Amino acid sequence: MTAPTAPGAPPPGLLLVDKPSGPTSHDVVGRTRRLLGTRRVGHAGTLDPMATGLLVLGVERGTRLLGQLALTDKTYLATIRLGVATTTDDAQGETVSAVDAAGLTDGAVAAGIEALTGDLMQVPSAVSAIKVDGRRAYQRVRDGETVELAARPVTVTEFALLGRRDGAAVVDLDVRVSCTTGTYVRALARDLGAGLVVGGRSVGGHLTALRRTRVGPFDVADAVDVFATEDGQAVRDRVLSPGRAAAAAFTVRTADAAEATELSYGRSLAAAGIDGVHAVLDTDGDLLALVEERDGRTRPVLVWRAQGG
Repeated sequence: MTAPTAPGAPPPGLLLVDKPSGPTSHDVVGRTRRLLGTRRVGHAGTLDPMATGLLVLGVERGTRLLGQLALTDKTYLATIRLGVATTTDDAQGETVSAVDAAGLTDGAVAAGIEALTGDLMQVPSAVSAIKVDGRRAYQRVRDGETVELAARPVTVTEFALLGRRDGAAVVDLDVRVSCTTGTYVRALARDLGAGLVVGGRSVGGHLTALRRTRVGPFDVADAVDVFATEDGQAVRDRVLSPGRAAAAAFTVRTADAAEATELSYGRSLAAAGIDGVHAVLDTDGDLLALVEERDGRTRPVLVWRAQGG
């Protein structure tokens, strides 16, 4: 059944979507395009089909903002099962080993989590979307190939144990992970299990649930489930204006009418002593440009309201 669309082009900006388990990130984009009646929808980052939670979408010209937003820090809620290792490091893979994890002490689990907190060199999951000689790693694995990926630097700023549930031979850990882009929570589950030993054997571990609750400054509490509605207008009403989106993601500078005109021509402004990329809004809170101070001047990185645009 094709979802009804709201009439006319939707407003430009960002849409926060709460993805359910099952659909791919591409499915979310497709559904949103149908609801809004536009092809101009893109996403910043992906989620595995099993995972739920926050996807940040750009709508219409809002897709131009995606490459500029500071979306490098993310937070997840996850469940890690210790005692079973799988081919994919999650519940969708085949079991490759099973070791009774019932003897794990709280102290051993805490030490294992601490060892995986901070700056790490992490080997991504073999079924990740990383390209190897032009092909996705997960596709190579599905084709029966053995894939070995190089370790890469990541930062896990928080790896907090929220709860523990012991089964007959497995231990389920509910955790919260805050980390930089490129961190694989599946790999954290794998490495935690690999480092915990009972009876001289690593118990192994894999991910059974994953929910992304935060991307940069955006929270899943403010997101919409586009699969739970047929109302295109209701989804349209949830699009964050460029001004609101930029104010959430950047330090803000307000420009007067003369400065707004200068920016519209791509010209620089006097420096204001603000580090890094920041947003310039007009007195009504509408986005004028993203800027950065260089050589003693504030220079446009992205002009949103261009003269004649």
